Amino acid sequence: MKASRNKTIDITVEEGKNYLKRCISLSKEMPLEDIIDKTIYGDSLATLKLVPRESVDLLIVDPPYNLEKDFHGNKFKKMTDEIYEEYTEGWVNLVKPLLKANASIYVCCDWKSSIVIGSVLKKHFHIQNRITWQREKGRGALSNWKNGMEDIWFATNSRNYTFNVEDVKVRRRVIAPYKVDGKPKDWEETEDGNFRNTYPSNFWDDISIPYWSMPENTAHPTQKPEKLLAKLILASSNEGDLILDPFLGSGSTSVTAKKLGRHYIGIEQNEQYCVWAEKRLEMADEDKTIQGYADGVFWERNTTAAQQKFKNGRGNEV
Repeated sequence: MKASRNKTIDITVEEGKNYLKRCISLSKEMPLEDIIDKTIYGDSLATLKLVPRESVDLLIVDPPYNLEKDFHGNKFKKMTDEIYEEYTEGWVNLVKPLLKANASIYVCCDWKSSIVIGSVLKKHFHIQNRITWQREKGRGALSNWKNGMEDIWFATNSRNYTFNVEDVKVRRRVIAPYKVDGKPKDWEETEDGNFRNTYPSNFWDDISIPYWSMPENTAHPTQKPEKLLAKLILASSNEGDLILDPFLGSGSTSVTAKKLGRHYIGIEQNEQYCVWAEKRLEMADEDKTIQGYADGVFWERNTTAAQQKFKNGRGNEV
């Protein structure tokens, strides 16, 4: 029995048969209108060949890192760097024809796979930046530094691309407020403290990994937070744009895209994860909130003001 506050989505495939029926499988190329806003159940490397070309505005990829990992029965085995580079080249060559000329690309990785993935992306796209985000928790190590960071490569298909910097401002607490003529300069004085909305950097320390009391949490071993996906989606797409995630997992990209008024296509080969993705997409019909994002800004982790908004029903706790 789960605790009453445990909101983890862990329904089985048998319990979620109706959710699995909502997914589609592709055996031939289909019109875009037939696969948009769908979860496609199938192997990415086979399915990507059947997605219409030059249809995608934003590509978000969270491929298996080059680690031994059991994804609920689908086991990924660690490769040599050379073979992992070939694997990366394989999916890059499949997604590139699907992108519009002005499309943006984000690829998640750990520090080891980042070295390989970055070199492959550089051959095919224009590298714009490398984002590093703090995982907030990580396993201890006796003979090395504990790994608490992950990378996200930001690249574009051309020099012409979307970047909505005003939509991804971060609300920071002001420690030493500066005033001019007794009035706040470039910051806001509130009952909950002093804050400044700032432009984002490529280091993110405000992300909370989904945990058991959060409605977005699933039993997926490497689930990405909706807050993290929201930053990518708001910055590099506009409402109505199409976002593709070829390694969907438990559905974070599709769910966040739906909440933010974008279209999506997600591909996932594990039927258990397809069930969880569809369950979350159904939940998004009723609840559009994104943890850590309220009033058009991203709040710092554990910010009291944002928590108060959650209590008042105006946002979600950080």
